[in-house]
Amino acid sequence: MTTTKPALFAEIENVIKKLNPHTISNERKAVLQPLTDFIQLKVSENKEIRINFICTHNSRRSHLSQVWAQTLASYFNIKNVFCYSGGTEATALFPMAAETLQNSGFQINTISKSENPVYSIKYADNEHPIIGFSKKLDDDFNPKSEFAAIMTCSQADGGCPFIAGAEKRIPITFEDPKAFDNTPQQAEKYNERSMQIATELCYVFSQINS
Repeated sequence: MTTTKPALFAEIENVIKKLNPHTISNERKAVLQPLTDFIQLKVSENKEIRINFICTHNSRRSHLSQVWAQTLASYFNIKNVFCYSGGTEATALFPMAAETLQNSGFQINTISKSENPVYSIKYADNEHPIIGFSKKLDDDFNPKSEFAAIMTCSQADGGCPFIAGAEKRIPITFEDPKAFDNTPQQAEKYNERSMQIATELCYVFSQINS
């Protein structure tokens, strides 16, 4: 029985339709393959799919990856996907990362204002919002077992050779847009990184036979 695909916000749908996975190199596809295999195996076994995207500060790349992965799972109508993010330390979701998502059509509301704000990030009217805030990878908010740990930055990848409870540990690293903070290129570079992450995760989820 096929279930109806959730309707994403129109602006996000339009962004996804413009992504071009054909631009991904064969070398990069090989890097992405273990994540595709992990998701496919879980789908084939009718099991829940838990993915924790990990970066050093859980402030930029890990959040962009978490949000796009959850959204693209919904776009491709792949059920029981639960995406998380964490860091080797907790800081805050960087405002430009949230603004970049907002510019792609996500509805973002601040639930709690503090040094580490908590955000509600919605991609569809009837889907549960993603709760965005910076946390350590083993925070109680995150899964304790049966998840894939995706290392989104080389520093966290090198610094965390072992992730407790992870079924798979997969390095898929991205360049840090932080290098362009407080420069005229900041918004452009954050969007460029967000679109790279979205394109690569679009490719991953498009490969899944559900």
